[in-house]
Amino acid sequence: MNFRLGASIAVLGLALSGQQALSADNLNVVCSNEQDWCDLMVNAFEGKTGIDVAMVRKSTGETLAQIRAEANNPKVDVWWGGTGDPHLIAAAEDLTQPSGVDTSELLGWAVNMAEITGGKTVGVHAGALGIAYNADVIAEKGLAPPACWKDLADPAYKGEIQVANPNSSGTAYTELATFVQLFGEDEAFRLLAEIGKNVNQYTKSGSAPSKAAARGETTISIGFMHDMVKLAKAGFPLKIVSPCEGTGYEVGGVSIIKGAKNVDAAKRWVDFVLSAEAQSRGPEVGTYNVPSNSRATVAPESPDLASIKLIDYDFATYGASDTRKRLLSRWDKEVKPTGN
Repeated sequence: MNFRLGASIAVLGLALSGQQALSADNLNVVCSNEQDWCDLMVNAFEGKTGIDVAMVRKSTGETLAQIRAEANNPKVDVWWGGTGDPHLIAAAEDLTQPSGVDTSELLGWAVNMAEITGGKTVGVHAGALGIAYNADVIAEKGLAPPACWKDLADPAYKGEIQVANPNSSGTAYTELATFVQLFGEDEAFRLLAEIGKNVNQYTKSGSAPSKAAARGETTISIGFMHDMVKLAKAGFPLKIVSPCEGTGYEVGGVSIIKGAKNVDAAKRWVDFVLSAEAQSRGPEVGTYNVPSNSRATVAPESPDLASIKLIDYDFATYGASDTRKRLLSRWDKEVKPTGN
């Protein structure tokens, strides 16, 4: 072989090898958790593995829409956090792939998520749905604090409630599915429409309403209790209510996108976010959901799921694409404000 030709081939081989190594050392993550929790885990993962992470924060509804649109050419490698229902739908639509992680240290509800999806989604945290109110504002306006879901339909609360839109927010879809399971579908939509008369804004993000309530921009919010705990610990006059009828809960998921270009790095991400080491760090940034790793440290401020009246949330049914599509269509027709 001509020496120069052989040398050129060798150089080309090294260049291609370098490109492959570069690809293996990069990871594209969509995070559906709170921004500061996303940032902490990205920094910790990069420090531990040397893998460069490009991360964007999006709600679960937005992420599901994105990975559907990019199914033939995925831009995302792994999707971490947010409510489990959209993760289940992505698995059912074959948009995600099994991660092959060891689930032996995980709590039962996390393993159940993996079993339902054939390993395509694994539970990373749990959190119960609740009501929050600003104690200062409610006293100033002379309103009685709510104790139950049905209380929110009281005309006295007109313009006082903020909640997310279930089309974009996994939190709000969990609320919608919870009402249907608690009250039956027709009664649930009647109640949601009545509560809707008191809603001043349907936000895109599920955590936004409680932040608004904490700041006194709205009186009452619906959201996950662990997000409310963070705000109350920060000194805001936010009171948290576990509704008297019972409440639903989320199991947040982590999923590797089918066709991901950085699969090995994605698997390392899944292993990392399921580890006790990573999950124990949530309180550093005010994350108080319940971690799925049985060895992780649970903050004393985290809601005690054992003391909350939880419904037997049917993840298989309400995480199904057809069910979600039908319920959201009905919400748009019967609850969504005109012009929104």
